[in-house]
Amino acid sequence: MAIVSLRGLKLAAQFLTRLPVSKVDDFSPLELSRSAAWFPLVGAVVGLIIAAVVFACSHRSALLAGVLGVLAWVWLTGALHLDGLADLADALAASHRDPQRFLTVLADPHVGTFGVVAVVLVLMLKAAALATLAAPVLGMASALLGVPLILAWVRLGPLAWSCWLKPLKAGHGERFAWRLHAGWIAFWTALLLIGSAVIAPVLCLAPLVIAAWGAWLKVRLGGMTGDCLGAGVEVTEAALLLILALTSGAAGGLP
Repeated sequence: MAIVSLRGLKLAAQFLTRLPVSKVDDFSPLELSRSAAWFPLVGAVVGLIIAAVVFACSHRSALLAGVLGVLAWVWLTGALHLDGLADLADALAASHRDPQRFLTVLADPHVGTFGVVAVVLVLMLKAAALATLAAPVLGMASALLGVPLILAWVRLGPLAWSCWLKPLKAGHGERFAWRLHAGWIAFWTALLLIGSAVIAPVLCLAPLVIAAWGAWLKVRLGGMTGDCLGAGVEVTEAALLLILALTSGAAGGLP
């Protein structure tokens, strides 16, 4: 596997988050691609912050904790992947009768009704799932430890999807994994499987959820774009968070 540097870690954090890291300006396409090896670690850090916010607020109200957790989530990530979700939802709706319009609508910077609805539904689902995990029924702290794992797992997804699927057009979708050794995907998969088995065994299903999104892209679109990767992050995050919430045993009433 190619050696990755701490500079790559800063570059990954700069691209994925609003975390206060020193800015990296003079980077090459190769360096940008190799920085993707740090994506799962950056996701885990963001997840730890979100879990801490939810835990800190849950003593007052689980519902409030869930909403504030999502607000922290959106702020920390700069709504980066929500934009992809909105664009993909609009493009799929517009191309329902005319498949040729898909890429045209996908490139349109304006957000339509379907995009807004998709974003609202995903945020509502995340807030409800976080609130369920925060409900003080069966030891919420241990359940919330699954959140960093989810964000780490999901940021492994774009690496796998971009290695597996052909790009439908030029853009971010073709940049991140094209020079990243597949060994990094194997490394993170093994490490996250071990962590999931110890902390939240249900998250060992994460590779199946990630693979399902890739399979859907292949069958439905025949490839991927940067927006498809971003949408995949949002969809798989919501799916894994829902699975964790439904199996955590903390499905009691929200105080």
